[in-house]
Amino acid sequence: MSQSVEKAAAKFYEGFWGVLTRWFKVPSKPPSLPVYAGEKMDSFRPAPGFLRYLKFKFWVMLILIDTMIIVLWLGLTVAQPLTGLLLTPLVLAIAVLPDMVAYLAIHLRYDTTWYVMTERSLRIRRGIWIINEITITFENIQNVTIRQGPLQRYFGISNIKVHTAGGASGEDGPHGSHTGFSHQGLLEGLADARTIRDLILKRLQKSKSAGLGDEEEEQLSYASGWTPQQVAVMTEIRDLIRKMNG
Repeated sequence: MSQSVEKAAAKFYEGFWGVLTRWFKVPSKPPSLPVYAGEKMDSFRPAPGFLRYLKFKFWVMLILIDTMIIVLWLGLTVAQPLTGLLLTPLVLAIAVLPDMVAYLAIHLRYDTTWYVMTERSLRIRRGIWIINEITITFENIQNVTIRQGPLQRYFGISNIKVHTAGGASGEDGPHGSHTGFSHQGLLEGLADARTIRDLILKRLQKSKSAGLGDEEEEQLSYASGWTPQQVAVMTEIRDLIRKMNG
């Protein structure tokens, strides 16, 4: 019985998701980042354990809130039977409809979350009503931390929080916020958080130890669209300034 209910719910969700995707033009593919020839771009999503984690929290809150609603309705029905009977449809609507919306929102939140990494930067996308994207370059990262609560540990997931100072770009919001000159990016629901953290730190180290030679010239041309001749002039000016300061 439970399996048939799950299959029916899955079919309903797929149909509902398809409608929302068309209405709101939700991207069906992960976000992209500029890459050089031969450079690798990795895209990944939260682990399945993250969806189970969200559903568990949903069912706990559902039981608490619906129990409270039913207890209040029963108390009213005992005190005023006619009023309680007349309010039955409204009570059922209040107890059921928000739960359906919240359950769908959990799936939508999971399905629209993407993380993309190249050798130079990280991009986070999430949201359906409003698509939020935050892009962080590795050279601007100051700290990378892993957080795992008891419930997350049970479901085998962790969060990675990336801290930067200045230079990062993205939208303000609950998963990426500006505080003064600080900026944070959050990667939620990862089963291999330590591996991803180590990869970020490795690319961070590579970015900061690359120096300001040919790679800087390449970045100037790539970021601004300058011609090789313009890059050569800027490089000459840079070298002259270094000699004067030296």
